[in-house]
Amino acid sequence: EAFGMHANADITKDQADTNVMCNSLLLMTQSGGGGGGGGAEEATAAAVNEFLSVLPEDFDIEATQRKWPITYEESMNTVLAQEMSRFNKLLGVIRASLKAINLAIQGLSIMSSENDAAYRSLTVGEIPALWKGASYPSLKPVASYVTDLQARCKMLSDWCDTGIPSVFWISGFYFVQSFLTAALQNYARANNFPIDEVSYDFQPMEMDPDQYKEGPKDGVYIKGLFIEGCDWDTKAKQLCESKPKMLFVDAPVFWLVPKLTTEHLDFPHYNCPIYRTMDRRGVLATTGHSTNFVMFIRVPTDKPSTHWTMRGVAFLTTLAD
Repeated sequence: EAFGMHANADITKDQADTNVMCNSLLLMTQSGGGGGGGGAEEATAAAVNEFLSVLPEDFDIEATQRKWPITYEESMNTVLAQEMSRFNKLLGVIRASLKAINLAIQGLSIMSSENDAAYRSLTVGEIPALWKGASYPSLKPVASYVTDLQARCKMLSDWCDTGIPSVFWISGFYFVQSFLTAALQNYARANNFPIDEVSYDFQPMEMDPDQYKEGPKDGVYIKGLFIEGCDWDTKAKQLCESKPKMLFVDAPVFWLVPKLTTEHLDFPHYNCPIYRTMDRRGVLATTGHSTNFVMFIRVPTDKPSTHWTMRGVAFLTTLAD
């Protein structure tokens, strides 16, 4: 209270301290020598087999491009093919490491240093560094990560089967900036505007994405965001104070409205950042984009923007559970 923070900040602090302590204990445990690890080895072997059985098949990109050919008018077809290609690469890395670990556990091959490190990570429920090198950012435990990967691949499969979705699950993209650029590109090309003079305005919609059976004429509807640091007033459609012990809440559907930058509406707002993970930090990729930060969304508020800055309010595309 002395620093103007919400009472929930205490919970976040305590969770961070607990995570540091548990991670330190894990490091101490891993540094020990052999000993009977039969139970742990059997559990890891079972997890490896389960992951192999539920891992999605690679996408047929050629068939997808025949069904949804690249055209000047529809940039989303390019996004679909590119996303499938990125996920195929990730699936290939995961599948190869799991098969190698499985053979090594059975004593049929020698475990490489990379796969040995991956095996140790799987033993404690962490995402192996080998996978992270080919993956999108994620702080989830490995079981939740595989479930999340299945959901992302299903999103692309459904897109390929039934066409462009009416509401996009923004959390499901490997490289979300390509999707955001494609929607702007469609608008700019349809209206013969220079792409560098077009940007997004933002309009909060209803909470339930299922009520939107068709996408907007211009721009896109997005879902799947979480709000950290405050709550959402569904009636006033603006930010409001967090409820006690509620650290994260679902964000509403947002309409990303492409407009000429000079036509943006002016209203009391908070420039809310979108991060892909709770880390709120990342590195610059070869594309020049951050691996974690996505964009700012102008969100309506009846309080000064500094109030929400002090609360640390941000949108997240995925949580750590």
